[in-house]
Order: sequence, then structure tokens, then C-alpha cells
Amino acid sequence: MLACVLAAWEPDPEPKVEGTGVPGQDLRNRDVWVIVRCFNEAPVVGAVLGELLEEFPNVVGVDDGSTDGSAEVMRAAGARVVRHAVNLGAGAALQTGLRFALLDPAAHYFVCFDADGQHRVADAVAMVERMRREDLDILIGSRFLEPSGGIPAGRRALLRAARLFERLSSGVSLSDAHNGLRVFTRRFAGQVELTMHDMAYASELLRLVAASGLRYAEHPVTVLYTEYSLKKGQRSVNSINIAVDLWMQRIFGRRRG
Repeated sequence: MLACVLAAWEPDPEPKVEGTGVPGQDLRNRDVWVIVRCFNEAPVVGAVLGELLEEFPNVVGVDDGSTDGSAEVMRAAGARVVRHAVNLGAGAALQTGLRFALLDPAAHYFVCFDADGQHRVADAVAMVERMRREDLDILIGSRFLEPSGGIPAGRRALLRAARLFERLSSGVSLSDAHNGLRVFTRRFAGQVELTMHDMAYASELLRLVAASGLRYAEHPVTVLYTEYSLKKGQRSVNSINIAVDLWMQRIFGRRRG
């Protein structure tokens, strides 16, 4: 379905893990692909990708119909770029990124990373290292496993409500149900087929985690709240739209509209 709305892109016929040509890059994470969803993040995404590429040779930026030149910034930073011709939403962008990364037969771990500068590359590295040590298929970042400050009061209240909602709707008990920093093994990534293309995809993803029967855990991470990221973040009122989408899908098997 997504293929009909993808703009032209040129992946390798048989994607290879050869790095991106970043000088001095350590290729110890050659079996990892980082998926960066991006919609109009040109002011910050270049720096985000630059830090990622210092640790991970394989990064794909999914440009979700940006109009501010984000795709060019990502390409200049050294990432592979896949573009949606129109804005489809965060869930659709993640699905596109996973499909692209799964084309690489050497890929074993898949990192989901936001483009707005909220996530720390050090946390992503630590999560991948933990996945290598432990028998896990899904590792989800949490800003609540360790004492943390700087979370706006309204955001904290909304996240607490989301945690209860997700526990009741999916059966997956997490301390931070909507954290965008996640790592999957190939075994789980290959099962992901998201039908909810907007921000409600996070709830659908947790239902897929529960249905898979695979082992999951949380990992302590730090979320960096900057003036830029707070302006770009989810508005509290949008949680109502997400809840309606989930209810419509659960009852009628479809989304609003």
C-alpha cells in the first residue's frame, strides 16, 4: 500500500552494509540499522544523523512528505533516504523504514530513533549492547526507570495516563508506553505490519508486542527537552484523537475518515 505513495528512491539492488564513508567510523554495529522518521526537521536532523553515524554505519532517514528540505539535509549528512510523496504519519514512516532496513540480509537489530534531537545516541548504543547480551527481542526506552528531571508537568501527567491506557488495552505493562527510542531484533521487526499510520501506531505496536509472545523489556534513557522539541511535540489534545482512532479500529476495524 505504501509503495504507491513513495517518491523515487534508489536503494542498492542488494543492500550491503559497507558504512557511509564517515572518516574514522567504527563498524562494530554493521548488523544494525537505525530508522529515523522525519517530518520537517531540517534545522536539527543533520546534527542528529551526524551523531548517529559516528556509532552506526547504517542509518535510513524516512522523509515523511517534508516541505522544508529535510531529505536533502539527511542525504548530505550521509544517511540513506527514503521519501513519502505526501505526509502519511509516524506509523507509516516507521513501517517504511523497517521494510527498507529488512532488505539487508545482514541486518539483525533495528533501532527506532526520533529526528528532533530528544534522544541520546549513547542510550541507543547501550540498548543495542544489552540486546546482544540478553535474550530479548524488543527493548523500549523509558524515562521513568531512573530519577529524571526536566519533564514538563503536563507531559508527565499525559504519559502517566497513556501508561494506564496501554496497560488496559494491550496488556503490556510499561513505565513509559510512548517512548520513541526502541530496538527490535529481526525476528520481531519482520512481524511488524502497522495499519495505523499516525501517532496511534504506538498503541498498535504494543498490541503486536503482546501478540508476538516474544520477550521484551525496558531500558533507562534520558529524553532531552529543548525549546525546539517541545514546540514540535504532541499536543495533549491530540491524545483524544489517538484514543478515538484506537477505539474505531478495535470496534469497526478501521480508522476515522
